[in-house]
Amino acid sequence: MSYTAHPTAVIDEGCTIGEGTRIWHFSHIMPGCSIGAGCNIGQNVVISPQVKLGNNVKVQNNVSIYTGVECADDVFLGPSMVFTNVINPRSAVNRREQYARTHVGRGASIGANATIVCGHDIGEFAFIGAGAVVTRTIPAFALVVGNPARQTGWMSEFGHKLKFSDNGEATCPESGQTYRLMNGTVTRTS
Repeated sequence: MSYTAHPTAVIDEGCTIGEGTRIWHFSHIMPGCSIGAGCNIGQNVVISPQVKLGNNVKVQNNVSIYTGVECADDVFLGPSMVFTNVINPRSAVNRREQYARTHVGRGASIGANATIVCGHDIGEFAFIGAGAVVTRTIPAFALVVGNPARQTGWMSEFGHKLKFSDNGEATCPESGQTYRLMNGTVTRTS
């Protein structure tokens, strides 16, 4: 076994788990999951069937990741955040064939207690604030907060709010990487 799991974790047959991944107390990894290398799955996490996590994904305690979710490499999922997978759930109505897909782009961070309503993708390096309720697709590098989530700015790959000049240029204070804002889209230029 190339990963480690606490004895209380339940890992169903048919999962693929990458080298160096750690799975902590009372977590349940369900059939058909694909978890990349170097991931950290915190305590009391549920990863439903067919979920795909890339490499170096950090899943904090009490997170629920339901069928239909895919996370690219380097995604951060904060404590107690949750994904949904049905728009109109009813206890008496089986909608398993109607699960909506949600893709979380590379390097995105989702804060504690946030809720991601299914069918809305999160762009790479987007930053979802704690407690936010995402009800629409979020562009790459966007900073969103609140319920419903509203965009309040742009974030660098290193997680700093970007301050754009009048000509649409910004520099990350930590990395020195430069960014351009043009027509409502941010791209890294160096």
